[in-house]
Amino acid sequence: MNHDMRSAGTDTHVDLADAVASSLEGRLLLTHPFYRRWEAGELSASELAEYAVNYRAFEAVLPEVLSTVVAELMEQGEFEAAEMVARNLSDELGEPESHLSMFDGFAAALPVAPVATGPGAAAQSLADTYRALAAESPIAAIAGLAAYETQAAAIAASKGDGLRRWYGMDTAGTQFWDVHATMDADHGDWAVEALALLGAEADEVAVATRRAADAWWTMLDEREAEGVAA
Repeated sequence: MNHDMRSAGTDTHVDLADAVASSLEGRLLLTHPFYRRWEAGELSASELAEYAVNYRAFEAVLPEVLSTVVAELMEQGEFEAAEMVARNLSDELGEPESHLSMFDGFAAALPVAPVATGPGAAAQSLADTYRALAAESPIAAIAGLAAYETQAAAIAASKGDGLRRWYGMDTAGTQFWDVHATMDADHGDWAVEALALLGAEADEVAVATRRAADAWWTMLDEREAEGVAA
């Protein structure tokens, strides 16, 4: 690859990363009141338990979305981009163990059991948003994943710290968040790199990223509203 091609690829990556970041303005999850209360140790044990039920809806659908994207990219002959997404899928399914299993370990370590029998409407809509993006195109799905993955490492670190500091949780309970505090930095980079390999346009990336970011924000709005009402 010559210098001009390398420069063009770097410029595309930067442009797409900027498109993702711009789409997250006003939707950075660590600025949401629910997560701010988590950082400050102000969530009740029951709020954490209900959050676990609702977040699990996303964690459960993530391997399905990633698998759909990998299969579509392979069919299109986009093997390099497929490899980027497959790395994320491999982590989800077994590094260091199934992430859904690790998440269930976090939920089991909470001091109270959840009252809800299932996720709320906003959490279900969040999962459905990712299914819909995957059904539209690999670019839409990956851009939607980037909405979360590019900020997930910082979110996970904050959650793990809060759980240890305010709620007395040990490393077995915080494992899910501790793993993601380092691993998700790679996942965010891989998502943007896959978009660059696919020749994604910044505008289409921005639209899909914002859809996912809005769905995440609405899920937290639901958690905050129910917590305040309790």
